[in-house]
Amino acid sequence: TFPFDDKRRAPRILVVGDIMLDRYWYGHTSRVSPEAPVPVVQVDHEESRPGGAANVALNLRHLGAEVTLIGICGNDANGQTLKQQLNQEGIHCLFVTAEHIATITKLRVIAQNQQLVRTDFEQSAMSNEDILGQLSQQFEAALTTTDAVILSDYGKGCLRPAQPYIQRCRTAGIPIIVDPKGNDWSHYSGATVITPNFKEFIEVGGTAHSENDITENAHQLISQLDLNALLVTRGAEGMSLIERTGDQLHIPTRAREVFDVTGAGDTVIATLTLCLAHNLPLMEAVTIANTAAGLVVGKLGTASVSLEELCYALNANHADLHSGILNEQQLILTRQRLRRDKKRVIMTNGCFDLLHPGHLQYLEHAKSLGDVLIVAINDDHSVQQLKGPQRPLNPLMDRMLHLAALSCVDYVVAFSEDTPARLIEAILPDVLVKGGDYHVSEIAGAEAVRTAGGEVKVIPFKTGYSSTALINKILHTYRSTMETN
Repeated sequence: TFPFDDKRRAPRILVVGDIMLDRYWYGHTSRVSPEAPVPVVQVDHEESRPGGAANVALNLRHLGAEVTLIGICGNDANGQTLKQQLNQEGIHCLFVTAEHIATITKLRVIAQNQQLVRTDFEQSAMSNEDILGQLSQQFEAALTTTDAVILSDYGKGCLRPAQPYIQRCRTAGIPIIVDPKGNDWSHYSGATVITPNFKEFIEVGGTAHSENDITENAHQLISQLDLNALLVTRGAEGMSLIERTGDQLHIPTRAREVFDVTGAGDTVIATLTLCLAHNLPLMEAVTIANTAAGLVVGKLGTASVSLEELCYALNANHADLHSGILNEQQLILTRQRLRRDKKRVIMTNGCFDLLHPGHLQYLEHAKSLGDVLIVAINDDHSVQQLKGPQRPLNPLMDRMLHLAALSCVDYVVAFSEDTPARLIEAILPDVLVKGGDYHVSEIAGAEAVRTAGGEVKVIPFKTGYSSTALINKILHTYRSTMETN
């Protein structure tokens, strides 16, 4: 389950680095230019998104952090667009605006979901003494209310030098995580964690043909650079975490489908830092970051992962989704996804101690009312309270497995109270269904569902079938047999 406590204050993360604007031109192509052997793209629409260190900040914000972003931009339209988008997301921007440079902008032309070309607009003369001094002042002002710091280095000059930031964080006892650039990592000595990709790692640490090689080379770098740990992102091979203590973790990727790796490193460092700010162990933080990376590579362009998406994925890792058996938290997250996908959700409840044709007809009827059927089932104690100390005959997990095996049932969840009212109010299905001869006003959770705009329906049970009657028939037959013998 997701380990972040919603009742706690949101972590305050400070991001320092090279900010940029990612622009996209989307269109279609069906012919080759007569002027040169290149495709002609008919542009349909365009889009702008925060990039570089700004994308790291955006990832953090979407994961629920309070974010301050420090960087350099130009006094131009792209800089204004970048600030406006970040401000709308609730990110506190402490930008140094330089009159003599343009905001770094990367333009990508995409047709049929394929990136055809990228055009970069940037200038290298960014880091003069006056600008660096202003950055340092902004950093000092923001550090006093910060739980963790990220240095997002894209080699554009904002983090040259990086040492003053790192040493200041070490003095303050604040973790500082670095996404490095280039083959000289001496700039990052003393950082808490460095998060290179595999190509960057082997350029600095040497060739690595196995996980043992990665571990050995990483330990040398950790010693040379006085790091706590090094996290190597390895694309399709997953991630490798090596700690100063000697602990290591090599985990495969969580990606189901790789659509676009743009910004995956930003997602990793953002998620990792957020977890560390929540005081999670480093290995657990890396596992969560790996899940987030698996989500973001399934999206097109520079993207981020929402807290809801990450929660759902983390819970799915631990849920028996094949059988459809969920706990309450997993079901709530599933309901959020279904609502977003505009699925019509049906919910019903019962003990379902002995399944019989009446149950099957009832559940099939319920499923026909929408797209997804959720069945809430009384746990064993709840059944005893309703049916007596001899019930249920089948324990909870057996009853849940029986229901989940039915083709008409999508998800099964247990509840412990006498009625599922609280659970229904948390899920708020589109249609609440109850079997029997109930009046709508008597159905647990009905008022909450109707208030939320949902429907409540009563489906009569198939006559001649009941669990109690079936049990009595079994007992009568057994007794008769015993008396005959």
